[in-house]
Amino acid sequence: MRSLLEQIKQRRLALALKQQDMLLRIGISRQQYQRIESKGNPRLDTLELIAKGLKSELLLIPQEKLNAVLAVLSDDSNQAAKENNPSFADDPWQELLGDNE
Repeated sequence: MRSLLEQIKQRRLALALKQQDMLLRIGISRQQYQRIESKGNPRLDTLELIAKGLKSELLLIPQEKLNAVLAVLSDDSNQAAKENNPSFADDPWQELLGDNE
């Protein structure tokens, strides 16, 4: 699995953003952002800002649920699950994390 810093960089690139674009999105200069992507170790509040700027969310996923979450996020598994469970298309996260309420 890719490190969080690799995921941040890949998300930025997927949104076709340059490091300097983060200044307008979250108020971090290109140099500050470059340091975060290359050396890491940002504060939690900085990570939350970066996630928001990248139209993403930070999540804490229990280790025992990680494979199930990754399967839902996978296009191939997602398609197979939709075919086998029609209600999956309405709520792919249904019962995944044990929250049946």
